[in-house]
Amino acid sequence: MIARRHSATRREVLRAGSLGLAGISLPIFLKARGESENVLSTPRADSCIVIFLNGGPSHLDMWDMKPEAPTEIRSEFDPISTSVPGVEVCEHLPRLAKLMHHTTLIRSMRHSVNNSHAAAVYAALTGHDRGEQGGGAMPGDNPAPGAVLSKLLPHSGNSLPYVALPYKTQEGKGGPLQPGFLGGFIGSNHDPFWVLEDPNAADFHVHNLTLAPGVSSRRMASRRDLLSDLGAQITGNQNLRVFEAMDGFQHQAFDLLTSQHAQRAFQIDREPAKRRDSYGRNIYGQSVLLARRLIEAGTRVVTVSWAPDANATWDTHGNNFTMLKQTLLPQFDAACSSLLEDLADRGLLERTLVAVLGDFGRTPRINKNAGRDHWNSCYTVMLAGGGIKGGFVLGASDRIGAVPDSNSFSPADVIATMYSLLGIDPHQSLYDSLQRPHQIVASGQVIRDIIA
Repeated sequence: MIARRHSATRREVLRAGSLGLAGISLPIFLKARGESENVLSTPRADSCIVIFLNGGPSHLDMWDMKPEAPTEIRSEFDPISTSVPGVEVCEHLPRLAKLMHHTTLIRSMRHSVNNSHAAAVYAALTGHDRGEQGGGAMPGDNPAPGAVLSKLLPHSGNSLPYVALPYKTQEGKGGPLQPGFLGGFIGSNHDPFWVLEDPNAADFHVHNLTLAPGVSSRRMASRRDLLSDLGAQITGNQNLRVFEAMDGFQHQAFDLLTSQHAQRAFQIDREPAKRRDSYGRNIYGQSVLLARRLIEAGTRVVTVSWAPDANATWDTHGNNFTMLKQTLLPQFDAACSSLLEDLADRGLLERTLVAVLGDFGRTPRINKNAGRDHWNSCYTVMLAGGGIKGGFVLGASDRIGAVPDSNSFSPADVIATMYSLLGIDPHQSLYDSLQRPHQIVASGQVIRDIIA
């Protein structure tokens, strides 16, 4: 093959530069350029883990309980004291209760987006309102924070800039991919690297980071040399400039496939059994543990979407209390508290922003199915680490948790604050393929009160 390099046709060169020839199945996200425009000079956080409680967690049964409310409104659960005097949370979050000194709760969240999951998820993750009842991800969407950071902040060649797991959450079972997770108008090369295998499975491995059958590391190195050699032959050809750009992306793919550092991040079986147990031996607990490992390996943003589809977990229209007590809250308490403990013990919490978000809250009034319905007029989010004040509560709701009783805050405000802590000016412009400017967050303001 090398003997023919001087007479290679355009088609052969492009084929040689393709991932298929290299035996690589990495997606196009590896085109992330790490460009830097108006990046703030003093970030408080280097990385971010988003735990997205997809479907709409009930603030009234978790963070903002109203034990004196009427029977048709108050939770079946009791509030318990936390490590912050005067702050209470649900009795089924006992481990998190002991860690509230690390966190800020914003109890006066609201948004004007309609109560459909798709629109609310999009607002929660991007700070923008698409203004429609539903629908899946679209190419013109605003980008997710992970996509923005992969574009604006450089990352090492042997780490993944933005990872999402363990599901491509659908808008209803069998529906389209929810909006808010992708690169949108800045390009699919900034989409997340998807980890869709179950980290709790005994045979867990990531297919997209696996060498093709019969391709050894030595053979992979030979193919990398071939690509470099071919690239050197064609750099003067104006018709093949695309190859020059692709060549860099292929090298990133080679680096990831041959890097022990990158591979080790996914080797979750290296974790002590006791630690794995503490996160919870389920797909969500192990996904959160994997998120910590990825952050340690250099990934900027990891988003854990806690549902295969929008109606599957936190969307508790029926049997709200049974689902929360038996499954959702114990799993969340184990995973989130273990993450905060781990990050703190390893000295990583100070520089790692943890954001526990959701689409919206749930209705104050309990419905006839012992459930609560969608409620965007008031809910709670939790933030920790990465420059966030510890042991702090911002805002309050009225006596039944229906509306904010003090200043309200929007998803755009939270997203703007997250960007600011990560060193990105949330009001700067990004450009789409037609070179039209779009503010990263158009309407949100940084919430200075929650920054340490």
